[in-house]
Amino acid sequence: MLITVIIPCYNEKNTISKIVDKIISLKNINLQVIVVDDFSNDGTREILKENISKKVDKIIYHEKNRGKGAAIKSSIDSIKGNIIIIQDADLEYDPLDYYNLIKPFNDQNTKVVYGSRVLGRKDLKKSSLIQKYRIFGNYLLTKFSNFINSQKLTDAHTCYKVFDKDVFFKLDIKEDDFAFCPEVTTKLSNIKQSITEVPISYDGREIKDGKKIRFSDAIKAVKVIIKYKFFNNITWTKLKIFFL
Repeated sequence: MLITVIIPCYNEKNTISKIVDKIISLKNINLQVIVVDDFSNDGTREILKENISKKVDKIIYHEKNRGKGAAIKSSIDSIKGNIIIIQDADLEYDPLDYYNLIKPFNDQNTKVVYGSRVLGRKDLKKSSLIQKYRIFGNYLLTKFSNFINSQKLTDAHTCYKVFDKDVFFKLDIKEDDFAFCPEVTTKLSNIKQSITEVPISYDGREIKDGKKIRFSDAIKAVKVIIKYKFFNNITWTKLKIFFL
């Protein structure tokens, strides 16, 4: 079984080499690794060209910053694997969890697996105050997503989303930024596709370390869930024009 790992990457010069090395060092797992550089301007692109290009299967370079969803969409034509893993480049998520993430696919009925930071969290007391606020925010967003989509997820907005190839292509991703996450979760609900959750490790970082998620992304997540649950793209566009 070939597994395609997609790594959207933007300004991650301090971590991109480390995350790639962690992935390619995994044993007993057949991987295709695709890195998509989203127009980094901090030296990441040079590291990719000089040090990483020979280690991975493909690197795609954007000519302007377009967002995480756009990076994932850019990789679609290059996907060869039966299973697709979305991997952030910032070391918050540990590739050692791949073994647990792909294990449920031994059951042919499993088509989508999410890695849950909630199920894997060991000690909330050690989290910083900012991290606790983010945990609470993720809890509220997940509750909202579950309510709208009639799901029972513990972590709807995790990076570790793993898809059977056929299901992934059915989703027809539209969003260019972090809204990719609520978009795919809502679309999975719309096609009545169940999601299996497994616990994962998580080492959250702060804004000063390069954390890119902002409060505005949470607000957009709510809008995107409503958009894909209740409206098609044409109706949504008309509504935006009307209210603007």
